[in-house]
Amino acid sequence: MNEADLVHLLEQVKRGEVSVPEAVEQLRTLPFEDLGYAKIDTHRHLRTGFPEVIYCEGKAPEQVLEIVRRIVARHQIALATRAAPELFQAVAADFPDARYHREARAFVIGQPEAPPEGAPPVVVITGGTADIPVAEEAAVTAEAMGKRVERIFDVGVAGIHRLLFHQESLHSAGAIVVVAGMEGALASVVGGLARAPVIGVPTSVGYGASFGGLAALLTMLNSCAAGVAVVNIDNGFGAGYLAGLINLEKQAI
Repeated sequence: MNEADLVHLLEQVKRGEVSVPEAVEQLRTLPFEDLGYAKIDTHRHLRTGFPEVIYCEGKAPEQVLEIVRRIVARHQIALATRAAPELFQAVAADFPDARYHREARAFVIGQPEAPPEGAPPVVVITGGTADIPVAEEAAVTAEAMGKRVERIFDVGVAGIHRLLFHQESLHSAGAIVVVAGMEGALASVVGGLARAPVIGVPTSVGYGASFGGLAALLTMLNSCAAGVAVVNIDNGFGAGYLAGLINLEKQAI
């Protein structure tokens, strides 16, 4: 249930179209719905403006499918991350309109709200092509939240002129997600060029001494550029969600 649904229900009670006991019954599962193996946070959209997102890794297909059913029954959008193709096939059998994003390993059911006219985009940038799967997770997340997303891929510091070609996009962004492995320096470079907040996403891309993304994480955490924040290694979802929230504030201004 979102805010509009709650207002509509209260108006129905006020007009006498829905009785108080009927309204209570509809609100009974508002805090969460207990499935035993999962407690679905049906209240989250009302609190935060977006429904609970399903993390699929480690869950059985039948568990994911039932969680999806419960979320779709209450919300116009459902987002699931870290979903293997085989798991998505199990969901798509019940939800033929589900859209799978292979590189992001995510699927979306339903249509997000259209971004307001003239709203600034979330710009998603990668250092290299190998970083694209994490970047796509960020992009798909922001798009599911109703944000316009612009992708700029493979503009790492080894050929910085490629990034400079896109300075207009950097200046028009409402929020920027920078996804990079190896030494992870790209987040600092972008932070020194753009006025929008920069969210650094270190990836596990790199040779042995990158320590599975730890080197990039430490570089981004030690950025000398102001306005750079950092999420966990390979956490494209977290970056995309945060960028969507920042962009929401930009739209409000």
